[in-house]
Amino acid sequence: MTAPDTQTMTDTTAQSVSDGGEGRLAAKILITVLLAVIGWGLSVATWGIPGLYIPALAMVPVMMGILLLISRG
Repeated sequence: MTAPDTQTMTDTTAQSVSDGGEGRLAAKILITVLLAVIGWGLSVATWGIPGLYIPALAMVPVMMGILLLISRG
């Protein structure tokens, strides 16, 4: 890598950050995770211990599918 390549990469990174594309995506992901945790907490408050473990148990097949998709490339 040469110095001009580094400058080009820096300009591209600065432009994408100024557009807010990465920031918006990160904000959407964080809001989704926050809402999922709040929902899970409300289910524990409503139904007690079953509200804690049933959503985790339901996510097992979902995570297995995600792992299969990741492993297939």
